[in-house]
Amino acid sequence: MFGFLIRRVAGLVILLLVVSFVTFALFQIGPSDPAAAACGQECTPERIEQARVALGMDKPFFIQYFAYLSGFFGPRMIGAPGAEQVCAWPCLGKSFQTNENVTDVLARALPYTLSIAVGAVVLWTIVGVGLGLLAALRKGRATDKFIVGAASVGVSLPIPVTGLLLLLVFVSTLHWLPFTSNQISSPFGSAGPAAWFLNYLLPWVAIAVLFSAQYIRITRNNMIETFGEDFMRTARAKGLGRREIVFRHGVRAGITPIVTMLGLDIGALLGGAVLTEQIFSVPGLGFTAVHAAVAGDLPVTMAITMLAAFFIITANVVVDLAYAGIDPRVRVS
Repeated sequence: MFGFLIRRVAGLVILLLVVSFVTFALFQIGPSDPAAAACGQECTPERIEQARVALGMDKPFFIQYFAYLSGFFGPRMIGAPGAEQVCAWPCLGKSFQTNENVTDVLARALPYTLSIAVGAVVLWTIVGVGLGLLAALRKGRATDKFIVGAASVGVSLPIPVTGLLLLLVFVSTLHWLPFTSNQISSPFGSAGPAAWFLNYLLPWVAIAVLFSAQYIRITRNNMIETFGEDFMRTARAKGLGRREIVFRHGVRAGITPIVTMLGLDIGALLGGAVLTEQIFSVPGLGFTAVHAAVAGDLPVTMAITMLAAFFIITANVVVDLAYAGIDPRVRVS
């Protein structure tokens, strides 16, 4: 187990280096000029060149790249010669647009994304796995057909359609829920858990409609296949109760593909729910990433890209470790 963890951590570091290098290179060869974007709309070529020097973009590519990586291991100096400033560890640079430390930008945006991710994951997992299991147990009956039909509708609805429809019905028409406020970032703030719940309920539902529909279909198919396995017939022949057969043997064996999906989806969601945050005006990681990419803000884009990659890769490691506990047939070598 220890050797497995070492290998996966090493792989995580290598993948993060690859992601950082590719992202950094894309900004270098791309058509946009971050120095011009940082300088503003009314900017002379001389001022653009000054901005390029101040941002350190006048240096060769690899010098810029290794200077950026050095911020992960300790503080570094950033800024124009003669006006350099110390960037404390972990130094992800400063925003080209606001001159704010990127770590502060991430620290401000991450709680919003976490608030969306936590509620959405709980909602779509309970609904998707629960209804998928119910459909498998009622295979061929009216309940099964209704659940499968609803899942087919849900999986075809993109988040922009669902989100805007929810806003129209529950906020603008019925006035049952408030507009999503960017002043509430966690349930532990001054607004309290109840206000936090109501504030993020619509984003949770918008995401859960799409994801739970996928989980219903995958869970149903996996459980139907698992119920037909030899070990399930053996359990029935031994006279075990229906509940024990379904939950102790069936669900435990058929849930592993769902765990894989869940790990990847959680990692991607933590990296930024771009469409959902845009629709509900939640200033999370996805919202911040879009504005940084449009503005050519390389440090912010780099940081969010690497953070998203870190979440996804870490989720893969956690999933691999969870397999051993969920399915006794799996052994980590």
